[in-house]
Amino acid sequence: MKSRVSVMFSIVLAMLVASIDTTIMNTTMPVIAKELGRFDLYAWSFASYMITSTILSPVAGRLSDLFGRKKVFASGIILFLFGSLLCGLSGSMVQLVIFRAIQGIGAGFMMPFPAIIAGDLFPVEKRGKIQALFTAMWGLSAVLAPLLGSFFVEYMTWRWIFFVNLPVCLVAFLTLMPYQEHYEPKKASVDYLGAILFAAGVTFLLLDTVVKENRVLYFIIGAVILVIFYFYEKKQVSPIVPLTMFKNKMISRINLNAFIGTVALFGTSSFIPLFLQNVKHLSLFMSGVALLGTAIGWMAAAVPAGKWILKYGYRILLIIGNALLFLSGILLTLLNEDHGFWFVFAVMIVQGLAFGLLTTVGVIGVQQLVGGHEKGISTSFFMFCRNMGTAIGVTVMGALLTAGSSFMIGIHHIFIFGFIGSIFALLTAFLVQRQKQSVPA
Repeated sequence: MKSRVSVMFSIVLAMLVASIDTTIMNTTMPVIAKELGRFDLYAWSFASYMITSTILSPVAGRLSDLFGRKKVFASGIILFLFGSLLCGLSGSMVQLVIFRAIQGIGAGFMMPFPAIIAGDLFPVEKRGKIQALFTAMWGLSAVLAPLLGSFFVEYMTWRWIFFVNLPVCLVAFLTLMPYQEHYEPKKASVDYLGAILFAAGVTFLLLDTVVKENRVLYFIIGAVILVIFYFYEKKQVSPIVPLTMFKNKMISRINLNAFIGTVALFGTSSFIPLFLQNVKHLSLFMSGVALLGTAIGWMAAAVPAGKWILKYGYRILLIIGNALLFLSGILLTLLNEDHGFWFVFAVMIVQGLAFGLLTTVGVIGVQQLVGGHEKGISTSFFMFCRNMGTAIGVTVMGALLTAGSSFMIGIHHIFIFGFIGSIFALLTAFLVQRQKQSVPA
């Protein structure tokens, strides 16, 4: 029992520090760019972190299946700590971009493990509560990040947004050490070439969301590499991404739904604060508090989700979750200059209910539908689909915002795009098969 409490404390700390680090950069990056120069690399300080963390999450999940959860998770904490230290010591924007990539590697190795380890330690009916606890860390970060960012910039130095990670990561690492892992890893050789091909292909696809020139070329290169990766993996005894996993139509459709849903509306949390700051003239802190509505809705849906799965199965819950997402899309298309904080807060609660239900049901689904030695890759690949959807969605929304003749027109284009996407997400939910039993073995 003490071992379980210890690892949960470690996971919560790791989640908190990773989530704060993701959001605090939005507050402080203008100040950092002003001091370090090279404003042309501004976007790359975010992109390098996003790319490395996204491509390595599935790899980390697979490595945990082969070598155990504890070793891989501990490696992620140390890498994140080391990357944070280097970021705080950056003397130029080029260094910061490189060190953010190292930090992203650590984040990629950390982020899948809350869901993976929870799947190892807790029965289905309790996993919803555990997922809600992890979600609370993202909600807390939405409030803490603007406060910490403004405090460090005003009273200390921006470098402390990275240095503050060091003691938290150290405590997370030390509290992980007593954990007695129950999972027995399945020893096998590591498919290094498969991992390199997968990372290269996804990197080129993600670069397509960052660069402004040669986007078609990057997309073609990424697609070609992934095709090569597919045929290479089919011949491997121990592939980095077991393709047999996708023969299960339930898993494939759950992942597809997660991808489309996050493309549609997950990125709205990046633009809602802009609306509140630019149109309603709310403070940085209050615009961040509005996102707390997402965390409230997320937890309200996630806590009972495990029991609902046992009672109703996956399909109906995915349909309900996507219907809520569709409703949030409708409400956002109605947003105008007369709507203030409380309207936005209410919409975020609805969207939180949707994503809380979809994410929790999706995670549990992809875990229960595979064997124990594929649970890590199955869980992390589900999260990879969500991360890819978020990256693409935010990129498209950013382009729609800048293409608008005014800020509000750009915002409306964003939410119309999200609304249309939510329709497709709802349609894919109906493709998920009915189960003969609520939770397959």
